Amino acid sequence: MKTMHYLRSLQAPLHYLAAVFATTLVLATVISPRASAQEQVVLLQNARIIVGDGTLFESASVLVANGFIEAVGSRSDMNLPQEFAVLDLSGKTIMPTMIDAHVHLGYEAYSRWGSENYDRENLVDHLQRYAYYGFSAVFSAGSDPDMLAFSVQQEIEEGRVQAARLLFAAGMAPPGQGPNDQFLEHALAVAEKTGMNILYGIASEQDAELAVKEVAERGLDFIKIWVDDRGGSQQKLEPDLYREIIRQAGSFNLQVFVHQQSAEDMSDLLDAGTDGFLHGRLGRNLDSALAERVHAAGAFIVPNLGLGELRRQAIGDDEFLRESLPVSVANRLSSQAGARFESVPLNMQRETEMAESFKALIDAEVDILLGTDSGAVPDHFFGYTGHRELEIFVRLGMEPMQALISATSLPAGRLGLLNTGVIGPGYRADLLVLDENPLNDIRNTRSISRVILGGVEVDRGALAEKFQRE
Repeated sequence: MKTMHYLRSLQAPLHYLAAVFATTLVLATVISPRASAQEQVVLLQNARIIVGDGTLFESASVLVANGFIEAVGSRSDMNLPQEFAVLDLSGKTIMPTMIDAHVHLGYEAYSRWGSENYDRENLVDHLQRYAYYGFSAVFSAGSDPDMLAFSVQQEIEEGRVQAARLLFAAGMAPPGQGPNDQFLEHALAVAEKTGMNILYGIASEQDAELAVKEVAERGLDFIKIWVDDRGGSQQKLEPDLYREIIRQAGSFNLQVFVHQQSAEDMSDLLDAGTDGFLHGRLGRNLDSALAERVHAAGAFIVPNLGLGELRRQAIGDDEFLRESLPVSVANRLSSQAGARFESVPLNMQRETEMAESFKALIDAEVDILLGTDSGAVPDHFFGYTGHRELEIFVRLGMEPMQALISATSLPAGRLGLLNTGVIGPGYRADLLVLDENPLNDIRNTRSISRVILGGVEVDRGALAEKFQRE
């Protein structure tokens, strides 16, 4: 498996990152903006702590200083400074903030969708929506103008914008193909509008070599490839070409993730050395034998289960989503609009097949990552859909703890975010405080009390007010 890394131009040891955040006000709602550096320490105490790696503390504390976690466990075992703030979280649960490992940012504007919406402000808005819903990072999969995405990435890393961190990939497919026809048209329009790279057309092994080299020189860490004929309407990226892309990517220590149409393509892609699949394609063809192959190859799978289901559901009736929507948009997506159902009837045969396939992945200990494909089509919204995806994971047989790991430490590790996804010493203080215990009911991830990114609490009230404006 390739070594994972993130933002090579921004990588640094933890002691350097701590210095970068030395002026951060830890939990600004608790500590005065005029507090000294020594006073920028807070103890979150008496909470249930879900560490993110399967470990659970029923009642413990987290010590945060200058944006990072210094200690986790019993207060009596901690080396506390002389002065620090205390936030009592009795009855609440702290878990790591979540990560969405498959999104498409920039095109959604909530009242409309398309290339005309893609600009810096909309990109930031989407990342702030993720922060509102308890996410600290997202991976945007092959649809972003590179230099614009880099600039927003830099703003967030430097603390000039408070939002979920952005990772993104260069896209590679046969020339003029790849995404679905609607999305392809708009991605090409964004590329033309900005004059920046998004999709690389690969028609030969030489194209593959040159494209991967260019991506590496531009400083990207990820490549997304499309191995999908779109039901016969497009040309599928051929094996000799994706093999060359993956081979060349390995020489630059880049990861290659795949959008594939069917499970039948997965075996050869595994042989080629792909790092992961952005669509699980659960069903009879993804059986225990293939699951074992995925595990043996060290690849991950993002199931993407909610897209089809939520597009038919009256999500506008869900108060958890309505709190981040203008009333007119919520009403358009409600059951009163006539085109959506309060409860989408399940095809029980399909449900059984998916549950069996999902169980095969779990039994084979395949890394299953939370990913939603949000933004790829209209009305599949950011942040909210991540919570819904976890509900489907549990419905299909995951334990709640496993689902939370799929949203925290697993995607963090796979995406090279080595300082988040776990509540432990040396990690960023990216914390999600919940009123209820998600181990009792996965829907309790909705009971958000506080979101803390890099030690600073997100003003969710101000964001909700902005999101609800018509």
